[in-house]
Amino acid sequence: MTKKDIFKKLENYFKNSIIEVYDSTGNSNHFSILVISDKFNDISLINRHKMIYNIFKIELTKEIHALQIKVFTPDE
Repeated sequence: MTKKDIFKKLENYFKNSIIEVYDSTGNSNHFSILVISDKFNDISLINRHKMIYNIFKIELTKEIHALQIKVFTPDE
């Protein structure tokens, strides 16, 4: 899985949002993501993370070994 693959999956779900993806090790298996989206309004932090994990539920067991998640609303 590449940065571009992760970005595309996030972009499909979080349209019109700010999305950044970093490959933490350069080995395409440890990533850090930032998503700023209106979809997080009135959603707890743990449920925001669950939203992200659900998007990558297959990849997290096979291709992604670590995923650092930072999620915010536009007002945050």
